[in-house]
Amino acid sequence: MEKVAIDDVENEPSPMDVHSVRRPISAVLGVTDFAMNYFELEPGESFSGGVHTHYDQEEVFYVLEGTATFEVGTSDEDGDEVPVRAGEVIRFPPGEFQHGYNDSDERVVGLAFGAPGATHDWDEIEAIVHCRECDDERGHGLMITDEGAFEMTCLECETAFKIS
Repeated sequence: MEKVAIDDVENEPSPMDVHSVRRPISAVLGVTDFAMNYFELEPGESFSGGVHTHYDQEEVFYVLEGTATFEVGTSDEDGDEVPVRAGEVIRFPPGEFQHGYNDSDERVVGLAFGAPGATHDWDEIEAIVHCRECDDERGHGLMITDEGAFEMTCLECETAFKIS
Protein backbone atom coordinates (compact mmCIF):
# COMPACT_ATOMS: atom_id res chain seq x y z
CA MET A 1 0.00 0.00 0.00
CA GLU A 2 1.16 3.50 -0.84
CA LYS A 3 -0.42 6.79 0.22
CA VAL A 4 0.49 10.38 -0.58
CA ALA A 5 -1.02 13.85 -0.22
CA ILE A 6 -1.23 15.59 -3.58
CA ASP A 7 0.39 18.70 -2.11
CA ASP A 8 3.41 16.56 -1.16
CA VAL A 9 3.99 15.43 -4.77
CA GLU A 10 6.71 17.52 -6.43
CA ASN A 11 5.50 19.88 -9.15
CA GLU A 12 6.86 18.86 -12.59
CA PRO A 13 5.42 21.18 -15.26
CA SER A 14 5.79 20.34 -18.94
CA PRO A 15 8.98 21.56 -20.65
CA MET A 16 6.63 23.10 -23.24
CA ASP A 17 5.58 25.68 -20.59
CA VAL A 18 1.84 25.06 -21.14
CA HIS A 19 0.89 24.73 -17.46
CA SER A 20 2.42 25.78 -14.17
CA VAL A 21 1.21 22.93 -11.92
CA ARG A 22 1.46 19.22 -12.82
CA ARG A 23 2.00 16.65 -10.10
CA PRO A 24 2.76 13.09 -11.37
CA ILE A 25 0.94 11.08 -8.72
CA SER A 26 1.41 7.65 -10.34
CA ALA A 27 5.20 8.05 -10.31
CA VAL A 28 5.27 8.79 -6.57
CA LEU A 29 2.97 5.85 -5.79
CA GLY A 30 4.98 3.48 -7.99
CA VAL A 31 2.00 2.75 -10.24
CA THR A 32 2.93 0.71 -13.34
CA ASP A 33 -0.39 0.02 -15.08
CA PHE A 34 -1.87 3.50 -15.47
CA ALA A 35 -0.84 7.15 -15.31
CA MET A 36 -2.36 9.71 -12.94
CA ASN A 37 -1.48 13.39 -12.95
CA TYR A 38 -2.90 16.30 -10.96
CA PHE A 39 -3.17 19.66 -12.77
CA GLU A 40 -3.95 23.24 -11.83
CA LEU A 41 -4.53 25.34 -14.94
CA GLU A 42 -4.55 29.11 -14.77
CA PRO A 43 -6.46 30.99 -17.50
CA GLY A 44 -4.82 30.25 -20.86
CA GLU A 45 -2.98 27.12 -19.68
CA SER A 46 -3.53 23.58 -20.96
CA PHE A 47 -3.09 19.95 -19.94
CA SER A 48 -0.79 19.34 -22.93
CA GLY A 49 0.99 21.23 -25.68
CA GLY A 50 -1.80 20.95 -28.24
CA VAL A 51 -4.08 18.64 -30.19
CA HIS A 52 -2.69 15.10 -29.95
CA THR A 53 -3.55 11.43 -29.64
CA HIS A 54 -2.09 8.38 -27.99
CA TYR A 55 -2.45 5.37 -30.26
CA ASP A 56 -1.68 2.99 -27.41
CA GLN A 57 -3.40 4.66 -24.45
CA GLU A 58 -6.85 5.90 -23.51
CA GLU A 59 -7.11 9.08 -21.46
CA VAL A 60 -9.68 10.16 -18.89
CA PHE A 61 -9.91 13.66 -17.40
CA TYR A 62 -11.85 14.44 -14.22
CA VAL A 63 -12.44 18.15 -13.56
CA LEU A 64 -12.51 18.98 -9.85
CA GLU A 65 -12.84 22.78 -10.09
CA GLY A 66 -13.76 25.17 -12.89
CA THR A 67 -14.55 24.30 -16.48
CA ALA A 68 -12.00 22.86 -18.89
CA THR A 69 -12.58 23.01 -22.65
CA PHE A 70 -11.55 20.09 -24.83
CA GLU A 71 -10.99 20.41 -28.55
CA VAL A 72 -11.98 17.02 -29.91
CA GLY A 73 -11.59 15.69 -33.43
CA THR A 74 -9.44 13.76 -35.84
CA SER A 75 -6.22 14.81 -37.49
CA ASP A 76 -8.00 15.77 -40.72
CA GLU A 77 -11.01 17.75 -39.47
CA ASP A 78 -11.76 20.80 -37.37
CA GLY A 79 -12.41 19.84 -33.79
CA ASP A 80 -15.51 20.38 -31.69
CA GLU A 81 -15.17 22.23 -28.40
CA VAL A 82 -16.60 20.33 -25.45
CA PRO A 83 -16.87 22.00 -22.01
CA VAL A 84 -16.18 19.73 -19.02
CA ARG A 85 -17.38 21.22 -15.74
CA ALA A 86 -16.47 20.47 -12.13
CA GLY A 87 -17.70 16.99 -11.26
CA GLU A 88 -17.67 15.83 -14.89
CA VAL A 89 -15.42 13.28 -16.60
CA ILE A 90 -14.41 12.90 -20.26
CA ARG A 91 -12.77 9.88 -21.93
CA PHE A 92 -10.73 9.65 -25.12
CA PRO A 93 -10.08 6.21 -26.63
CA PRO A 94 -6.74 5.43 -28.27
CA GLY A 95 -6.48 7.27 -31.58
CA GLU A 96 -8.94 10.09 -30.79
CA PHE A 97 -7.37 13.55 -31.05
CA GLN A 98 -7.95 16.01 -28.20
CA HIS A 99 -6.56 19.04 -26.41
CA GLY A 100 -7.78 20.21 -22.99
CA TYR A 101 -7.28 23.77 -21.83
CA ASN A 102 -8.60 26.56 -19.63
CA ASP A 103 -10.25 29.33 -21.63
CA SER A 104 -12.10 30.78 -18.64
CA ASP A 105 -11.13 33.49 -16.16
CA GLU A 106 -11.02 31.01 -13.27
CA ARG A 107 -8.56 28.30 -12.32
CA VAL A 108 -9.23 24.72 -13.46
CA VAL A 109 -8.18 21.81 -11.24
CA GLY A 110 -8.29 18.31 -12.64
CA LEU A 111 -6.91 14.81 -12.73
CA ALA A 112 -5.70 13.08 -15.88
CA PHE A 113 -5.57 9.28 -16.12
CA GLY A 114 -4.01 7.19 -18.89
CA ALA A 115 -4.02 3.44 -19.40
CA PRO A 116 -2.42 1.08 -20.03
CA GLY A 117 0.97 2.04 -18.70
CA ALA A 118 2.18 4.68 -16.29
CA THR A 119 4.49 6.34 -18.83
CA HIS A 120 4.17 7.38 -22.48
CA ASP A 121 5.42 5.35 -25.39
CA TRP A 122 6.58 8.39 -27.38
CA ASP A 123 6.45 6.43 -30.67
CA GLU A 124 2.67 6.08 -30.17
CA ILE A 125 1.87 9.82 -29.89
CA GLU A 126 0.90 12.09 -32.77
CA ALA A 127 0.54 15.85 -32.29
CA ILE A 128 -1.10 18.28 -34.72
CA VAL A 129 1.16 21.33 -35.07
CA HIS A 130 2.16 23.82 -37.74
CA CYS A 131 4.82 22.33 -40.02
CA ARG A 132 7.48 24.90 -40.81
CA GLU A 133 8.21 23.27 -44.18
CA CYS A 134 4.66 22.33 -45.35
CA ASP A 135 3.29 25.63 -43.95
CA ASP A 136 0.14 23.87 -42.73
CA GLU A 137 -1.22 22.03 -39.70
CA ARG A 138 0.13 18.47 -39.95
CA GLY A 139 0.57 15.37 -37.84
CA HIS A 140 3.96 15.22 -36.11
CA GLY A 141 5.70 12.40 -34.29
CA LEU A 142 6.98 13.30 -30.85
CA MET A 143 9.99 12.26 -28.82
CA ILE A 144 12.02 13.59 -25.91
CA THR A 145 15.70 14.30 -26.48
CA ASP A 146 18.44 13.40 -23.99
CA GLU A 147 18.39 17.08 -22.93
CA GLY A 148 14.68 16.87 -22.03
CA ALA A 149 13.40 18.87 -25.02
CA PHE A 150 10.52 17.75 -27.24
CA GLU A 151 11.44 16.95 -30.84
CA MET A 152 8.60 17.12 -33.35
CA THR A 153 8.90 15.49 -36.80
CA CYS A 154 6.37 16.13 -39.58
CA LEU A 155 4.87 12.83 -40.69
CA GLU A 156 4.49 14.17 -44.25
CA CYS A 157 7.78 15.95 -45.08
CA GLU A 158 9.91 14.67 -42.14
CA THR A 159 11.05 18.17 -41.12
CA ALA A 160 12.06 18.11 -37.44
CA PHE A 161 12.33 20.86 -34.82
CA LYS A 162 12.86 21.01 -31.06
CA ILE A 163 10.82 22.68 -28.35
CA SER A 164 12.76 23.15 -25.13
